[in-house]
Amino acid sequence: MSKENFWTATGRRKRSVAQVKIKNGSGKIIVNGKDVNEYMPYETLVMDLKQPLTVTNNENNFDVDVKVSGGGFSGQTGAIRLGITRALLKFDGNTDPNSETSYRKILKVNGFITRDPRSKERKKPGLKKARRAPQFSKR
Repeated sequence: MSKENFWTATGRRKRSVAQVKIKNGSGKIIVNGKDVNEYMPYETLVMDLKQPLTVTNNENNFDVDVKVSGGGFSGQTGAIRLGITRALLKFDGNTDPNSETSYRKILKVNGFITRDPRSKERKKPGLKKARRAPQFSKR
């Protein structure tokens, strides 16, 4: 049997869900069929999205293909970053997690493995938003 040549993972953040596939390549990142610099409006979002690859010195070793939906650009960036992190962990699955060079150790120290649980709070009855009450009028 041939060795699997790509690794997939899912990342979530706020309302966004990203399905990430990484494979050996030259460092191209495609998001929803477009180049990442074309898709994302700000360079800081692109830098944030690439952080797991940069920290593990894999910026030019993997091609990343992403399908992302829901939320805004910030949430989508966070979802893609978590998806890339999880895919890298699958790629490095056979390495001892306690070794200093393992991706798990490197990514954990930089805080990329933890899923950010913050999401929008639901609206409550009688209020305008989650916590915003209607303006009070004394008379």
